[in-house]
Amino acid sequence: MSATPSLHVDAVTVDFPVYGGDSRSFKNDLLHRSTGGRIGRYAGRGMSVRALEEVTLAFARGDRVALVGANGAGKTTLLRVLAGIYQPTGGTVRRRGRVASLFNISLGIDFDATGYENIGTRGLLLGLTPAEIRERTDEIAAFTELGDYLAMPVHTYSSGMMLRLAFAVCTCIEPEILLMDEWIGVGDAAFVEKAERRLQAFVERAGILVLASHSAALIERVCTTGVLLERGRVRAAGPIDRILRQYAGHAS
Repeated sequence: MSATPSLHVDAVTVDFPVYGGDSRSFKNDLLHRSTGGRIGRYAGRGMSVRALEEVTLAFARGDRVALVGANGAGKTTLLRVLAGIYQPTGGTVRRRGRVASLFNISLGIDFDATGYENIGTRGLLLGLTPAEIRERTDEIAAFTELGDYLAMPVHTYSSGMMLRLAFAVCTCIEPEILLMDEWIGVGDAAFVEKAERRLQAFVERAGILVLASHSAALIERVCTTGVLLERGRVRAAGPIDRILRQYAGHAS
């Protein structure tokens, strides 16, 4: 693990090409599902939506950062750029440290495989070695409280059981850089208090946290700094109380 995890975003721009963008159906669809980005024609690429424009940010160990903004402001796009899922059209992203991206904790679950088999495959996807997975399997199994069901295919699980399994696996790692699109909820009333304690400890272990959320109460509890995004640009960055006040005043 890195002694000094860091993230540097330098003049990052992201354009999404739009195919068939000249059609009437496309224009009508935009009226109902705006991306929030600027629509335009860019040389050699036809019609595109600019989701991020000239974003420059730097995060270091100890940072607890909230991405704030309206729907379509670019929060999710920025998270996916930080994770390496989206490649910038322009600019650079530099990462130091293991990145854990918790955007959809159920993504990659194999419903035909057993719970134990999913612990193994999900662990590998999270960057664990086979030895690390073996070391964590008993703890994960105990936390899920699924017992003998872990030896059965996941398609026999209820939705709550499946979420317990996915949650237990994704929070077993030691994240250096943790990226979250909203807080994780397991949707199981009997499990929620136990899960909340585990999630809080998981977040506290992260070297850097970047969280996108619409919940001001959650952001104030978890984050110390904020980045206000508007139509793909950084409008402001600084202490979280100031950023939330600025966002509230701008939105009203």
